[in-house]
This record gives sequence, C-alpha cells and structure tokens, in this order.
Amino acid sequence: MAKLWFKFQRYVRRKPVRFFTFLVLYLTAGSLVFLHAGFVGQPAVPQNQASAAAIAAAAAAAGAPAEGAELPFLEDWHLGRGFRDAGETLSLARRYGHGPWFKGKDGMERAKLGDYGGGAWSRALKGRAVREKEEERAKYIGCYLDNTQSRALRGVSFFDYKKMTVFRCQDNCAERGYLYAGLEFGAECYCGHKIQAANVSEAECDMECKGERGSLCGGANRLSVYRLQLAQESARRYGSAVFRGCFRRPGNLSLALPVTAAMPNMSVDKCVDFCTEKEYPLAALAGTECHCGFPTTRFPLHEREDEQLCAQKCSAEEFESCGTPSYFIVYQTQVQDNRCMDRRFLPAKSKQLIALASFPGAGNTWARHLIELATGFYTGSYYFDGSLYNKGFKGERDHWRSGRTICIKTHESGQKEIEAFDAAILLIRNPYKALMAEFNRKYGGHIGFAAHAHWKGKEWPEFVRNYAPWWATHTLDWLKFGKKVLVVHFEDLKRDLFAQLGRMVRLLGVAAREDRLLCVESQKDGNFKRSGLRKLEYDPYTADMQRTIQAYIKLVDAALRGRNLTGVPEDYYPR
Repeated sequence: MAKLWFKFQRYVRRKPVRFFTFLVLYLTAGSLVFLHAGFVGQPAVPQNQASAAAIAAAAAAAGAPAEGAELPFLEDWHLGRGFRDAGETLSLARRYGHGPWFKGKDGMERAKLGDYGGGAWSRALKGRAVREKEEERAKYIGCYLDNTQSRALRGVSFFDYKKMTVFRCQDNCAERGYLYAGLEFGAECYCGHKIQAANVSEAECDMECKGERGSLCGGANRLSVYRLQLAQESARRYGSAVFRGCFRRPGNLSLALPVTAAMPNMSVDKCVDFCTEKEYPLAALAGTECHCGFPTTRFPLHEREDEQLCAQKCSAEEFESCGTPSYFIVYQTQVQDNRCMDRRFLPAKSKQLIALASFPGAGNTWARHLIELATGFYTGSYYFDGSLYNKGFKGERDHWRSGRTICIKTHESGQKEIEAFDAAILLIRNPYKALMAEFNRKYGGHIGFAAHAHWKGKEWPEFVRNYAPWWATHTLDWLKFGKKVLVVHFEDLKRDLFAQLGRMVRLLGVAAREDRLLCVESQKDGNFKRSGLRKLEYDPYTADMQRTIQAYIKLVDAALRGRNLTGVPEDYYPR
C-alpha cells in the first residue's frame, strides 16, 4: 500500500497539471454533494416499519376504535415512537429543515410574481360554484380613474402579467383586511379603504384579465373596483389602523374612554390621528365626537353589533361611516398597548414542567407569543431556534428543564418524552393547514414560503407521506401517555381567543387578569404571521392524499370523543 502511495506522489510531482486537475475534480464533486444536500435536505420524519395491527392497537388504547384503522400511510409509522431514534445522530435543527436552501433564478422570479399554478386556478374559476363564491364576497361598483402620481386605492398592490384574475385580486385584498379591490391594465391589483378618484364610463375599463378570459380587469389608468364583503370584518384596515367593528356606547363613557374631542368635520383619519397623538390604542367614532381609550372590562369589544347601526356617513368622508352617539365605530391605532408587553423569567424555579405540545405547523410559536403576553413570563423550548430567540423569545436559550419558563414548546410524541412532563397544553390544528404551514416553514423559514418548484416537485408528496401519519399519532400519543392534558384547537383559539387563552393560562397556574387578556387581543399577531399575498391558488392535495388524511381525522376525532372531549372542528372535513 505504501509503495502504491509513493508512486502516486511521484507521478503527481512530475506533472503539476495533473495535480491541479485532481484538485478541481475533487472540489467539484464536493460542491455537487453540498448542493444536493441543500435541495433535498434531511428526511424530516424517519421511516420505520410497523404493522397496521400495532397501529390499530395503539389507536384503540388512545380511545379510538380499532375497527377501520387500516390507514394507507400508517404501515410506515410507529405510534409510540419519539421524535428521535436511538440511532439518530442528526440534530433537531437540521431535522426540522433549518439548514440553508437554495433557490434558482426562475424560482425566485415566480415567487415574486406569486406564480402558484394560476393556470389551473383560472380554469377552476370558470366553474359555477366559484363564481357564486365571488359574487357573495364582492360587489362591483364601477370603473374609476387612476394615475401613477395619485393612486385611487392607496393600500397594498401587486402585479401578475400572466395570471391575474378578479378573484385573486379580491382574495388578496380581503386577506389583508382592505375594503376595496381594484384591477388595472389586465394584470395589476390595488387595495384600499376608500376610493380617492372620480368615477368614469364603464367603456373605459376594457382590458381582459391576463389569467381569465371573458373577465375585465380595468384599463390603461382605469380601475375596475369591487367593494369586498369581508368574512372577518375585524381584519379590515384603514391606513395604519385596524377596524374592530360597531359597538354599543358603554355605560360609563368617561371611565371606559377617558379622552373625548368634538369634531364637526369628522373623518376616520382625524379621529385615528387624534387618538394616536394622545397615545391611545382605540379610536371610537360617535357621529361628531371622537373618543380614545384602552380595551377594558368596561369596553371589552366582545359584543359586536350589526354594522348598519353605525352606518352614519362621516361629514368629511364620502364612503366611510363615523358611527352615531349610541353606536360607535371603533378602530385600533398603531399605538402599542403596553399593559401586556412586560415579560420576565419565573421568580422561583417551577416545581412542575408543563408542555406546549403540538404537531409542527399547528401554531406553537403563535401560542407561545399569546402565553407570554397573557402571563408576563417567558416560554421555553425542548429545542433551540436562534431566529425565535432573536425575535424576543428569550426562554429559547434556557435548558427545557431549567424551571425558569412558564411552559415548554415540544413536538415530541414518544412515551418517554411525554411522561417527562407533569401536564400539557395540546394544540391541534386542521391537518391540511398544518401540513402546508410546516412545508412552508421547512422550505421558506418561519414567515417565508416554499418555492413553486417544491410544491410541484417530489418534495411535497414525500412530505405528506411522511408527515400526515405523524399528525394523527402525535395527538394519540399525548392522549395516551400525557398525565394532565388540556386540548386546545387552533381554530377555536383564533375564533375565541379571550376564552381559550384564559383556559390555557389557568392550567399554567397563573391568575388570568382580564385587562391583560384584552391587551393580548389587540397584540395577537406577533412577528411570525405569513402574509396571504403568496398563498397557493390551487389545492396541492391529490385525491389519494385527501382520502388518507380524512381517515386520520376520523381516527383523532374518535380518540377525542372517546375521552369525553370535544371532537375536531367541523371545518376539518369534508374537503
């Protein structure tokens, strides 16, 4: 062997060019391996062969019926398995896909334009059901003048010169909480809260939408404008302010809203600006009076009234309502409600470890944000994520057994890991939404998005095959091995944050102050909410995937009901 090595060295010394050739080939091979690892990544969930009979038995032990437990993907999944195997050497960070991901030039350009299968979506729009949905959520109000120096709609805008559709523009503006959506030049979409331009002849909006034949998307410097019927009126924005709704005048006005100003020429801008200047988070319009204050038990903003009761036009506004002396239109200003912003570590080491357990993509980071605001104490983590630490989750760096944090984030689902905790909040989310959220996080970061190539390539089917069964087994394991488990559905937390967060705080052993919970409601989004502007415009789930996931949903629903708990929300199915 030594003789061969000596001959090789002498050969290379005599021919330096050959040496450099070998070096270049070596570096090239290493680079290719590195790039391949970046694109393909480590398998998020290791494969493990387990019999369907074992799965059915475990499901039955968790409270689900054994019959009908033959699920297409579960033969590759072991129910009692923890997140880490004894033979694994990869770090959790790499396993979760926190490593670098490389995007090609074409992928970046497609992401910028929001190119997510618009052709298929355009064809789907021609269906009757989708058109009925469009008519329900938006009303066409006319063609309006527009120019680049002074836009008619001055909110968010985006463009797609290949696949713009009327519904796409409406959907994106509604997602951002705007009241109006306007399409221009066949491919441009503008959002806003009021139309600041004149109405023109319908004949001037004559350009066909780039992604939808037969539909008009404005013209040259002309907007086809729709008024949106927002599904979530509380998400409506007015400039930098957020619309909260129409509310009855509180009983003791001077205590509920301590600052008042008369405004004969009332407008939303004037009242919002006034309350912002006075450093109050709420601006309440009452005809010709503007009131400012905080959400409190005297004015909690929980009993919304029909908006028509507040439909008195502003004296200085053509399109907006300014409320009445009896019914107030309320906006949330950009002033931060600091009553719930203080956070610290526990003053004394906790005697019990409480898990905040969830399947990845189920909203664990958002729930941590809510808990920290509601309790004033940092949450911890079974792992370490530098990006979360840098965004203010200071408990991220503590060891999960330190006892200094109010609860500990975990995605673990093995018996040993679960039994290490004294109690748990189990957060469950619709698997269709959770899988897509985790796929976006895995390939795009906490607030980024997976590229079009990932959705259309082999990554998405492989991801669903590996992760979908874990969604079911994660819940079943916590129901089976957890000592004291509080089940919270992500959808219920979004719909009724005040009540659900109160339940979570009580399990954590902290007195739930109502004013602090009301403050959390106004600060609920946090720093890790994805924009709706780049959401997929087609359903990535095949028929086979849907049948499989539906079986898992039924299994989890049966397990919950078997323990006298509320089953999964109705919107989990049908698809």
